[in-house]
Amino acid sequence: MRTTIARLFGKSPFSPLQSHMKKVSLCIKKLTQVFEVLQDGNEREVDLLVKELSKLEHEADLTKNDIRSHLPKSLFLPIDRSQFLEILSIQDSISDQAEDIGNLIILHPLNSSLYKTLFDLYKKNIAAFWDTRGIIKELNELIEASFGGIEAEKIKVSVAKTSYLEYEADKMKHRLMKEFFSLNSSPSTPIFYLYIRLIEEINQISHISEKLANRVQMILELK
Repeated sequence: MRTTIARLFGKSPFSPLQSHMKKVSLCIKKLTQVFEVLQDGNEREVDLLVKELSKLEHEADLTKNDIRSHLPKSLFLPIDRSQFLEILSIQDSISDQAEDIGNLIILHPLNSSLYKTLFDLYKKNIAAFWDTRGIIKELNELIEASFGGIEAEKIKVSVAKTSYLEYEADKMKHRLMKEFFSLNSSPSTPIFYLYIRLIEEINQISHISEKLANRVQMILELK
């Protein structure tokens, strides 16, 4: 793995971050599969997908740890070492979040009416993630442009878009909670706990994605 990581750094200082983000993206794709299968009520398939998600999250963790362990202290980076490691850590928290959501989903069968609202919220949140994923993919071009010019402007636009999607996801979250309380005057304790937790945890995807996008924005401002 050391040779692989060194080879990645040789291509670009940001290649290891992009390699790790690919692992994170696989976690989000697998979680999307979980939500898609949920509507069929096939609990066995959902359980299998969540197990696969946990394996993917573990792979993302291993990649993160390898990058941390083999990050050469003498390597010239276009950003501070601490900024590099912070971006890596934020990325990894998205895969952690995906696994947490998957594990919550299999705690108790979901009512079909609750599923639809949760999936709508999920789709809004992962839209923010995919925008941020695009920002990380553009980092090489940002280096070539010396953190300025058209590439920097493109990233600033993407960051603003991610922030707006996070704002929309927050609004949706509050609306869903309000609807849940108005339609369920005395929900059962397991359903109440699970639904509220799922709303909060799903909405964290857009929060973390915005945080990641903002960290890249900070790098631009410091250049």
